[in-house]
Amino acid sequence: MAKQAQTFFLEEWIQTNSGTAAINKTTTPQSARAIIQAWAHLRDSLTQKSFTQQHYQSLQTLINSGISLYVADPQVKLVISILSASHLSLPSESYPLFLRLLYIWVRKSSKPSLTLVHSSIDVVLQLFSSQPVTVKFFTEGILLLGAFTFLPSTSHEKRTQCLDMFCKLLEQDYNLFDDLVPSVLAGMGYALSSCGAIHFTRILDSLFGMWNKQGGPSVSVSHGVMVLHLVEWVLYNCIQSQSFEKIATFARQILEASNARYAPFCVVMGAAGALRASNRSVSTGLKELRSYAEKRIEIIANDIVSKNVNEAKDGVLLQCISLALARSGDVFSSDSLLLCLASALLTEIFPFTRFYSKILEVHVNFSTTGIHEVNEHLQSIIFKEAGMITNVFCKQYARASEGTKTEVENLIWDFCQDVYMSHRQVVLMLRGKNEDLIQDLEEITLRAFYMVVFFALAVTKQKLVPNVPREIQMDISVKILISFSCLEYFRRMRLSEYMDTIRAVAGSVQEDQIACVSFVESIPSYGDLTKVHVSSNKMEFTWSKDEMQTSRILFYLRVIPTCAECIPAPVFRKTVAPILFLYMGHPNEKVTRASHSTFVAFISSGKDVDSERVLLKEQLVYYYMQRSLEGYPGVTPFEGMASGVAALVRYLPAGSPSIFYCVHSLVEKASSLCNEWKDLDDEPEPCKKLLDLLLRLLSLVDIQVLPSLMKLLAQLVVQLPEDGQNMVLNDLYAQVSDSDDVTRKPALVSWVQSLSYLSSQATINGATKRPESSGAKSWNKGRLLGLNRIFARL
Repeated sequence: MAKQAQTFFLEEWIQTNSGTAAINKTTTPQSARAIIQAWAHLRDSLTQKSFTQQHYQSLQTLINSGISLYVADPQVKLVISILSASHLSLPSESYPLFLRLLYIWVRKSSKPSLTLVHSSIDVVLQLFSSQPVTVKFFTEGILLLGAFTFLPSTSHEKRTQCLDMFCKLLEQDYNLFDDLVPSVLAGMGYALSSCGAIHFTRILDSLFGMWNKQGGPSVSVSHGVMVLHLVEWVLYNCIQSQSFEKIATFARQILEASNARYAPFCVVMGAAGALRASNRSVSTGLKELRSYAEKRIEIIANDIVSKNVNEAKDGVLLQCISLALARSGDVFSSDSLLLCLASALLTEIFPFTRFYSKILEVHVNFSTTGIHEVNEHLQSIIFKEAGMITNVFCKQYARASEGTKTEVENLIWDFCQDVYMSHRQVVLMLRGKNEDLIQDLEEITLRAFYMVVFFALAVTKQKLVPNVPREIQMDISVKILISFSCLEYFRRMRLSEYMDTIRAVAGSVQEDQIACVSFVESIPSYGDLTKVHVSSNKMEFTWSKDEMQTSRILFYLRVIPTCAECIPAPVFRKTVAPILFLYMGHPNEKVTRASHSTFVAFISSGKDVDSERVLLKEQLVYYYMQRSLEGYPGVTPFEGMASGVAALVRYLPAGSPSIFYCVHSLVEKASSLCNEWKDLDDEPEPCKKLLDLLLRLLSLVDIQVLPSLMKLLAQLVVQLPEDGQNMVLNDLYAQVSDSDDVTRKPALVSWVQSLSYLSSQATINGATKRPESSGAKSWNKGRLLGLNRIFARL
C-alpha cells in the first residue's frame, strides 16, 4: 500500500492502486496568470452583485487546473462569501464546482483555519438543506463532507453534523454514474476512518448495499477493486489508531453474517481488503478478522460452485474472487476456490469460447466489434493480473483434494484442444482481412500458453512422484504432451518451466510403450492434415501454409525420437510414417530437419531380431530416398539427409537391398547434378556435398555393398571435369591413407589406383581432342608423383 500521508486525494489513490486511473480529459494546464484572473473575476461577482456566465467560466478555469491548483484561506473566504450571499443567484451547476474548491483546500492545506473549517461546514450544510441535490452535487458533497470529518481539527459537534448529513444523503434515492463512484468511495473512506460506531455501521451498510440499490452504479470489476483498496485503507487506519471496535464491527456486519442487500462481488473485495490490511500488521488481535474474511470468500465461492455458473451473472464475481485471492497474499486453500479460479481463467481471463463463437457467428460482417471487444480485454484489469492469478491457481491446486485436482486438470487439457481447433478456424477466416484482430487474439493466447505451462509444471510436481500409481503418471504425461502440442504455435520464447515439464513428462512416456503409443496415436491423421481449407476471402490454405498445424506437428516430430524404441512397427507405419514423409517436403527447414531426425531415430531403434520392424525399416528407405532427393537441393537440408543415409547404412542388415538402392539413388542424383558442373566455371555446392557423402559411405557401408559403391563412384568420377577429379582423388587419398580398417583398406587401395589411372586416361583422351596446356601437363605429372608417395604410405 502506498504511503497514505503523501496522498492528497483518496479517490486518486484508490484508482491508482486499482489500476483504473485515467487521465481526466477535462483537465488542462492553466497558467498562473489565468488562475489569478479567474479568482479576480469571482471576486467581482460580489461587488457586481451578479453571477454571470463569465464568472462561471472563471470557476471552470480553476477546476480545470486539476491537482496543480492550490486554494489558500483568502480564496476560501471568497468562496464562502459567494455561497452565502443572498443577493447572488448561482446556477445549479456551479455548486459542485465550489464544493470541489473547498475540497482541494481541505486536502491540500497543512493546517486549515478552524474558523474557516466550521464556517465552510455551516455553509455546506445549509446548501444541502436549501438546494436540490443533483448527482454531481451529491458526489462532491459526499466527498467534501467526508474530508471535513477526516480533519483532526474539526470539532466533535461539527463532525457529528457532517456525518448526519453524510448518512442522510447516502440513504436517499439517487442515480450514481459509474465515473463518479471513485469520489463517493473516497468520501466514504474519509468518513469511515473518523466516525464513531453508529455512523460507521450506517456508512458500511450504504457502501456494500450501493450496487443493489435502485439507481446505483453498475456492477463491474473496476468498482470491486476500488472497494478492495478502500477497505484496506480504512482498516489500516483503524489498526494504526487502535480502533479495534470498528474492526470488530466490520467483521460482524460485513463478513460474519450474510446480507441479501449487499452485492456479493463487493463483499468479496471487502474481505480481500481486510486480508491486505491484516497482512500489514503483526497484531494478534486481527486473527478473527482474517478468519472471517477467509470464510466469507469461501462461502461465496461455494455458492458459485454449487450451481451452474451463469457467465453473464457470475462473470464479474468470478473475476473479483480471482483478483481478491491474487491481491491478498498467501491465503487459505479450498476446493471451491480452485474451481472458481479455473472457471475464471478459462471463461473470463481467457474468454476464447466467447470470442471465437462471436467471430464465427458473424463471419464476414465481424470487424470493428471484434477489434474493440478483444482490444478492451487486453487493457482490462483482470487480464493484466493473469500472471498473479495463475500463481495463486497453481498454489491452490497443490493443496486441493485428488478428485478436484483431476477435475481441474481435465478442464485445462480440454481447454488446450478447444483453443487449437477454434483458433485455427478463426485465423483461417480472418487472415488477409483483419490482421490486427489476429494479433490481439494471439497476445491473449500467449498468456494462456504461459498459464498452461505453469499449471502443467505444478501437475508434474504433484503427480509424477513415486507414491502415485504408474498408470496415472503415464496418463498425465501423455495429456500434458498433447496439450503442449496444441499450444506450441504460441510459444515465443524459451521458458525454463516449459523445458522442465517437457523433460519430466517425455522421460516418463519414453519408458512405457502404452503411454508412447497413446501419445503417437493422438497426432492428427494424414487425411486431416492434407485437407485443403478455403478462407472467407477465397484463398486456399494447404497443409504447408497452416502455421498452427505445422507447429503442432513439429512438436510431435521433436518428441517422437525420444520414444522411438517403444513405438511398435505397425503404429509407426500407420501413424508416423505418412506424416514424416509429408513434412519432409515442408518449406520450413526446422520442420524438414525434424522429419529427418524422426526417421533416423526409428531406423536406429529396436533390435535386429524383430523381423517386422526390420522389414518396415527397409521398406521406408525406398520412399525416404525418393522424398529426400526430389527435394534436394532446395527443400531437403543436406545435413538431415546425410544423417538419414548414415543411419540406414549403419543399422540395416548387411547386404540389404535398401542399402544398394540408397547408394544407387545417391550416385544417380550426384550424376545429374554434376552434369551441370561442365557448364559452370565454379563447382556446384550441392554436387560437391553429395560427392563428400558418397566418399564417407566408403567407410560406412558393409563389405557386401562396398564393391557396388566403388564401381558406381568410379563411373561418376571419370565423368567429372579435371577439377572435379582432382578434388575427389585428393579427398580419397587422404581418407584411405588415414583409414585403420584392415578389412576394406586393401580393396580401397587397389580401387584408388585403378580410379586414378582411369581418370588420367580420361584426361589424356580428352586432351587429344584439344591442345594440352602446360598447366594440365604439370598437373598430371604432379598427380603421378603424388600417387607414388601415397601408395608407398598405403
